[in-house]
Amino acid sequence: TEDSLMAHGTAPWNVYRVTRQLTRAFENRDVPAILRFSADLGHYIGDLNVPLHTTANYNGQLTNQYGIHGFWESRLPELFAEDYDFFVGKAEYIPDLNVRIWQAMLEANAALDSVLSFEARLTERFGENRKWSFEDRGQMTMRVYSRNFSAAYHEMLAGQVEHRMRQSIKMVGDFWFTAWVDAGQPDLLELAGISLSEETLGQEAKEQEQWSKGALKVRGHDN
Repeated sequence: TEDSLMAHGTAPWNVYRVTRQLTRAFENRDVPAILRFSADLGHYIGDLNVPLHTTANYNGQLTNQYGIHGFWESRLPELFAEDYDFFVGKAEYIPDLNVRIWQAMLEANAALDSVLSFEARLTERFGENRKWSFEDRGQMTMRVYSRNFSAAYHEMLAGQVEHRMRQSIKMVGDFWFTAWVDAGQPDLLELAGISLSEETLGQEAKEQEQWSKGALKVRGHDN
Protein backbone atom coordinates (compact mmCIF):
# COMPACT_ATOMS: atom_id res chain seq x y z
CA THR A 1 0.00 0.00 0.00
CA GLU A 2 0.99 3.63 -0.33
CA ASP A 3 1.19 4.06 3.46
CA SER A 4 3.50 1.06 3.76
CA LEU A 5 5.68 2.36 0.93
CA MET A 6 6.02 5.77 2.55
CA ALA A 7 6.82 4.16 5.90
CA HIS A 8 9.66 2.03 4.53
CA GLY A 9 11.19 4.41 1.98
CA THR A 10 10.78 5.42 -1.65
CA ALA A 11 14.36 5.87 -2.88
CA PRO A 12 14.28 3.26 -5.70
CA TRP A 13 11.10 4.74 -7.14
CA ASN A 14 12.42 8.27 -6.72
CA VAL A 15 15.54 7.40 -8.73
CA TYR A 16 13.39 6.15 -11.60
CA ARG A 17 10.96 9.09 -11.37
CA VAL A 18 13.67 11.76 -11.30
CA THR A 19 15.56 10.11 -14.15
CA ARG A 20 12.44 10.45 -16.31
CA GLN A 21 12.00 14.05 -15.17
CA LEU A 22 15.60 14.74 -16.18
CA THR A 23 14.96 13.19 -19.58
CA ARG A 24 11.99 15.50 -20.13
CA ALA A 25 14.06 18.48 -19.00
CA PHE A 26 16.69 17.60 -21.62
CA GLU A 27 13.97 17.22 -24.24
CA ASN A 28 12.55 20.65 -23.35
CA ARG A 29 16.01 22.26 -23.29
CA ASP A 30 15.09 23.53 -19.81
CA VAL A 31 18.48 24.33 -18.26
CA PRO A 32 17.26 25.19 -14.70
CA ALA A 33 15.25 21.94 -14.63
CA ILE A 34 18.24 19.97 -15.97
CA LEU A 35 20.42 21.28 -13.16
CA ARG A 36 17.75 20.71 -10.51
CA PHE A 37 16.89 17.15 -11.53
CA SER A 38 20.56 16.26 -12.07
CA ALA A 39 21.29 17.32 -8.49
CA ASP A 40 18.23 15.49 -7.13
CA LEU A 41 19.20 12.34 -9.00
CA GLY A 42 22.72 12.47 -7.61
CA HIS A 43 21.30 12.77 -4.09
CA TYR A 44 18.93 9.82 -4.44
CA ILE A 45 21.51 7.57 -6.10
CA GLY A 46 24.03 8.40 -3.40
CA ASP A 47 21.48 7.43 -0.75
CA LEU A 48 20.65 4.21 -2.58
CA ASN A 49 24.25 3.01 -2.38
CA VAL A 50 24.63 3.48 1.39
CA PRO A 51 24.06 0.18 3.28
CA LEU A 52 22.40 1.91 6.24
CA HIS A 53 19.79 3.41 3.91
CA THR A 54 18.46 -0.09 3.21
CA THR A 55 17.37 -0.95 6.77
CA ALA A 56 15.00 0.21 9.48
CA ASN A 57 18.09 0.24 11.73
CA TYR A 58 19.42 3.15 9.68
CA ASN A 59 21.37 4.79 12.52
CA GLY A 60 22.04 1.79 14.74
CA GLN A 61 19.21 2.89 17.02
CA LEU A 62 17.85 -0.67 17.26
CA THR A 63 21.20 -2.25 18.22
CA ASN A 64 22.64 0.35 20.61
CA GLN A 65 24.94 1.70 17.88
CA TYR A 66 23.41 5.14 17.59
CA GLY A 67 25.52 7.42 15.39
CA ILE A 68 26.90 4.72 13.09
CA HIS A 69 25.23 6.34 10.07
CA GLY A 70 27.33 9.49 10.31
CA PHE A 71 30.36 7.39 11.25
CA TRP A 72 30.21 5.33 8.04
CA GLU A 73 28.95 8.08 5.75
CA SER A 74 30.87 11.13 7.02
CA ARG A 75 33.61 10.40 9.56
CA LEU A 76 35.37 7.68 7.54
CA PRO A 77 35.44 9.69 4.27
CA GLU A 78 36.56 12.75 6.24
CA LEU A 79 39.58 10.82 7.50
CA PHE A 80 40.42 8.55 4.57
CA ALA A 81 38.86 9.78 1.30
CA GLU A 82 42.07 11.56 0.34
CA ASP A 83 43.43 8.13 -0.60
CA TYR A 84 40.34 7.00 -2.51
CA ASP A 85 40.33 6.62 -6.29
CA PHE A 86 37.31 8.40 -7.75
CA PHE A 87 38.15 7.81 -11.42
CA VAL A 88 35.47 5.32 -12.46
CA GLY A 89 35.59 5.42 -16.26
CA LYS A 90 33.17 6.62 -18.89
CA ALA A 91 29.42 6.81 -18.40
CA GLU A 92 27.45 4.00 -20.03
CA TYR A 93 23.88 3.77 -21.26
CA ILE A 94 21.55 1.80 -18.97
CA PRO A 95 18.97 -0.14 -21.03
CA ASP A 96 16.82 -1.10 -18.02
CA LEU A 97 16.77 1.51 -15.26
CA ASN A 98 14.79 -0.57 -12.79
CA VAL A 99 17.16 -3.54 -13.00
CA ARG A 100 20.14 -1.28 -12.30
CA ILE A 101 18.34 0.51 -9.45
CA TRP A 102 17.46 -2.68 -7.59
CA GLN A 103 20.88 -4.16 -8.27
CA ALA A 104 22.46 -1.20 -6.48
CA MET A 105 19.96 -1.51 -3.62
CA LEU A 106 20.69 -5.21 -3.13
CA GLU A 107 24.46 -4.68 -3.31
CA ALA A 108 24.28 -1.98 -0.66
CA ASN A 109 22.10 -4.12 1.58
CA ALA A 110 24.52 -7.06 1.23
CA ALA A 111 27.18 -4.91 2.93
CA LEU A 112 24.93 -4.05 5.88
CA ASP A 113 25.83 -6.97 8.12
CA SER A 114 29.53 -6.10 8.17
CA VAL A 115 28.75 -2.39 8.75
CA LEU A 116 26.94 -3.23 11.98
CA SER A 117 28.77 -6.32 13.19
CA PHE A 118 32.30 -4.94 12.72
CA GLU A 119 31.46 -1.80 14.68
CA ALA A 120 29.99 -3.87 17.51
CA ARG A 121 33.07 -6.11 17.67
CA LEU A 122 35.44 -3.15 17.73
CA THR A 123 33.42 -1.45 20.46
CA GLU A 124 33.92 -4.52 22.67
CA ARG A 125 37.64 -4.49 21.92
CA PHE A 126 38.25 -0.76 22.37
CA GLY A 127 35.78 0.06 25.12
CA GLU A 128 33.89 3.34 25.30
CA ASN A 129 36.88 5.40 26.50
CA ARG A 130 39.04 4.55 23.48
CA LYS A 131 36.15 4.56 21.04
CA TRP A 132 35.51 8.29 21.41
CA SER A 133 37.59 11.44 21.37
CA PHE A 134 36.94 15.19 21.26
CA GLU A 135 37.80 17.55 18.42
CA ASP A 136 37.33 21.27 17.92
CA ARG A 137 34.91 22.14 15.13
CA GLY A 138 34.77 25.88 14.69
CA GLN A 139 33.59 27.34 17.97
CA MET A 140 32.48 23.96 19.32
CA THR A 141 34.18 20.94 20.86
CA MET A 142 32.45 17.79 19.65
CA ARG A 143 32.62 14.13 20.60
CA VAL A 144 33.67 12.05 17.59
CA TYR A 145 34.75 8.50 16.88
CA SER A 146 38.46 8.40 17.73
CA ARG A 147 40.99 8.23 14.93
CA ASN A 148 42.31 4.87 16.14
CA PHE A 149 38.84 3.38 16.33
CA SER A 150 37.99 4.83 12.91
CA ALA A 151 41.18 3.46 11.37
CA ALA A 152 40.55 -0.01 12.78
CA TYR A 153 36.96 0.02 11.50
CA HIS A 154 38.01 1.31 8.10
CA GLU A 155 40.58 -1.46 7.83
CA MET A 156 38.05 -4.13 8.80
CA LEU A 157 35.66 -2.88 6.12
CA ALA A 158 38.43 -3.50 3.57
CA GLY A 159 37.62 -0.73 1.11
CA GLN A 160 33.86 -0.94 1.45
CA VAL A 161 33.25 2.79 1.84
CA GLU A 162 35.44 3.66 -1.14
CA HIS A 163 33.76 0.97 -3.21
CA ARG A 164 30.26 2.19 -2.41
CA MET A 165 31.30 5.77 -3.23
CA ARG A 166 32.78 4.65 -6.55
CA GLN A 167 29.60 2.76 -7.33
CA SER A 168 27.58 5.89 -6.60
CA ILE A 169 29.74 8.06 -8.84
CA LYS A 170 29.55 5.58 -11.72
CA MET A 171 25.80 5.15 -11.34
CA VAL A 172 25.15 8.90 -11.26
CA GLY A 173 27.14 9.36 -14.46
CA ASP A 174 25.38 6.44 -16.13
CA PHE A 175 21.91 7.74 -15.24
CA TRP A 176 22.69 11.32 -16.30
CA PHE A 177 24.02 9.96 -19.58
CA THR A 178 21.03 7.68 -20.09
CA ALA A 179 18.58 10.54 -19.53
CA TRP A 180 20.50 12.65 -22.06
CA VAL A 181 20.57 9.87 -24.67
CA ASP A 182 16.87 9.12 -24.21
CA ALA A 183 16.17 12.83 -24.77
CA GLY A 184 17.85 12.71 -28.17
CA GLN A 185 21.32 13.89 -27.11
CA PRO A 186 20.75 17.66 -27.17
CA ASP A 187 23.84 19.85 -27.58
CA LEU A 188 24.86 20.62 -23.99
CA LEU A 189 27.31 23.34 -24.99
CA GLU A 190 24.54 25.12 -26.82
CA LEU A 191 22.23 24.79 -23.80
CA ALA A 192 24.92 26.24 -21.55
CA GLY A 193 25.69 29.04 -23.98
CA ILE A 194 29.32 27.95 -24.30
CA SER A 195 31.35 28.31 -27.46
CA LEU A 196 34.66 26.46 -27.54
CA SER A 197 37.56 28.00 -29.38
CA GLU A 198 39.60 26.04 -31.90
CA GLU A 199 42.49 26.11 -29.43
CA THR A 200 40.36 24.50 -26.71
CA LEU A 201 38.98 21.89 -29.09
CA GLY A 202 42.51 21.10 -30.24
CA GLN A 203 43.69 20.58 -26.65
CA GLU A 204 40.75 18.29 -25.89
CA ALA A 205 41.50 16.23 -29.00
CA LYS A 206 45.14 15.92 -27.93
CA GLU A 207 44.18 14.76 -24.43
CA GLN A 208 41.71 12.25 -25.87
CA GLU A 209 44.46 10.84 -28.06
CA GLN A 210 46.75 10.53 -25.04
CA TRP A 211 44.04 8.66 -23.13
CA SER A 212 43.51 6.25 -26.02
CA LYS A 213 47.25 5.52 -26.17
CA GLY A 214 47.50 5.03 -22.41
CA ALA A 215 49.73 8.05 -21.90
CA LEU A 216 47.44 9.42 -19.21
CA LYS A 217 46.67 6.95 -16.45
CA VAL A 218 45.16 6.89 -12.97
CA ARG A 219 45.81 4.55 -10.07
CA GLY A 220 44.47 1.07 -10.65
CA HIS A 221 41.59 -0.22 -8.54
CA ASP A 222 40.59 -3.75 -7.64
CA ASN A 223 37.12 -3.10 -6.21
